[in-house]
Amino acid sequence: MQSTTSAQLRAKYLAFFQERGHAIIPSASVIPENDPTVLFTTAGMHPLVPYLMGAAHPAGNRLVDVQKCIRTGDIDEVGDASHLTFFEMLGNWSLGDYFKADAIAWSWEFLTSPQWLGLDPDRLAFSVFAGEEGVPRDEEAAALWRKAGVADDRIFYLPRENNWWGPAGQTGPCGPDTEMFIITDKPPCGPDCSPACSCGRYLEIWNDVFMQYNKTAEGALEPLAHMNVDTGMGLERTICVLGGYPSVYETDAFADILAKVAELSGKRYGQDEAITRAFRVVADHLRTSTFILGDPRGVSPSNVDQGYVLRRLIRRAVRFGMGLGMEAGFTAQIARVIIRQYADAYPELVANSAFVLEQLTLEEERFARTLRQGEREFEKMLAHIDPDAKVIRGSSAFKLYDTYGFPIEMTIELAREHGLGVDVDGFHERFKQHQLTSQAGAEQRFKGGLADHSEQTARLHTATHLLHAALRQVLGHDVAQKGSNITAERLRFDFSFPRKMTPEEIAGVQNLVNGYIAAAAPITVEEMTVDEAKAQGAIGLFESKYGERVRVYSMGAFSKEICGGPHAHNTGELGGFHILKEESSSAGVRRIKAVIGEVAS
Repeated sequence: MQSTTSAQLRAKYLAFFQERGHAIIPSASVIPENDPTVLFTTAGMHPLVPYLMGAAHPAGNRLVDVQKCIRTGDIDEVGDASHLTFFEMLGNWSLGDYFKADAIAWSWEFLTSPQWLGLDPDRLAFSVFAGEEGVPRDEEAAALWRKAGVADDRIFYLPRENNWWGPAGQTGPCGPDTEMFIITDKPPCGPDCSPACSCGRYLEIWNDVFMQYNKTAEGALEPLAHMNVDTGMGLERTICVLGGYPSVYETDAFADILAKVAELSGKRYGQDEAITRAFRVVADHLRTSTFILGDPRGVSPSNVDQGYVLRRLIRRAVRFGMGLGMEAGFTAQIARVIIRQYADAYPELVANSAFVLEQLTLEEERFARTLRQGEREFEKMLAHIDPDAKVIRGSSAFKLYDTYGFPIEMTIELAREHGLGVDVDGFHERFKQHQLTSQAGAEQRFKGGLADHSEQTARLHTATHLLHAALRQVLGHDVAQKGSNITAERLRFDFSFPRKMTPEEIAGVQNLVNGYIAAAAPITVEEMTVDEAKAQGAIGLFESKYGERVRVYSMGAFSKEICGGPHAHNTGELGGFHILKEESSSAGVRRIKAVIGEVAS
């Protein structure tokens, strides 16, 4: 196997599928548009759900892209050899066009042809879905691998947990997949050794998902009218496998970032296990934070939703950076390296660099104040500790964490300095209770959602267009959408504005929207180029995600926006509009929550 750089792999992948009739589309935002089921774009298929569900994509029915993705479910595992919170996903798509035969033939060619990756066919293994009640064993995929020349002993039939993908959220497209693996030099772990093992003999490099079903909110699997192909090749992981590196952090994706950490800390990556882990946490978390802040729909650190995750990432990076001895201001210095590294692939980072550096610096300063306040509260806590127990209660440690943002690791360190222990088990018990409460609230908050494409959520989505138009008329044309979230009951709309709206402004916006609804204007859609859309005055806040051709939705003379849908057919279908709340979302961003229908009249 030969070493491949990030830029080379991106270019090869896009070129291969472009030669096979695929349109190259740019990465969508890392912050999903109108999908309340997840906080971040977690997979390449996520932004394409409306098109996988049957909507026509302006670029056609064969697509290829490199999608920015964020997954933070294993944030505490970052620092080991493989976990990342940000990664790039290479993907090619068939929207009701080709299916298993072409997808598998092209996967084999890209992996093994000397013109492309040039992998030794004898070092590759493949898995297919073993089947279950209601879903048949995927003999078709297995036969196609055999046709390519794969021996039976390198094709494995594996169950749902190994060979089923999706949906990205609670509902949506899903189906069986076939996965591709590099066979390493490690010996089999036993007679049943397979890609399902964790022994390290098989390293996944790619998967092809055959989207044949739609999972409903009730958990049922309904056959899709148009079957699709969704493939996913993790860029960082693939470079790691191709180069034979011990971890993703030894690839070119992290080389310059880790070099900057070494320069600022005076430490050496690989010096010992603790220092290596700290280097990786700082590099990963600041890379992810830079992409969140630098996104066209970038958010600021806050205590809710994406802003809360961002704050946790930055503060965890700061804590580990401080442990390495880096001085104040290091987050912005490392972010400059990240922006420079990804400038060509993701120019939005350069365009938004001032905001990225400002927010990192501010959050680093806030956390420094938090640590000082936490230390003061810790000193007060010492006066109430049972001198015989010599242990800080788990509930007290959790209060420091929950109320003051004081990390448990800092509590343990300070306690040790005073000859005390910490009831860590008690802390984690309280933390789990907190997580359960938060998750229950999130499930209630995010139930339903645009992903189900129901009539009500389509109407609420339509209302966000009318609200956007009204805000720009009342507050000025500098107002820009910064995000939205839709459940079956209400809409939430974030927009750029530097201050709290007055009651008169809120009433004015609400009256304008209700006037648009009363006009019962038909909602029309046209397909055109981005330049044509702009020439017609369409608002194109997120046009880069749609490619060269876009869909423009018009609602009377008051709203014209580039969007992927779905929408109502007529503004009158919304019934009425009522603003429930106007509040701050983050620095320079306001948030409106509203409802439609009879309750709004």
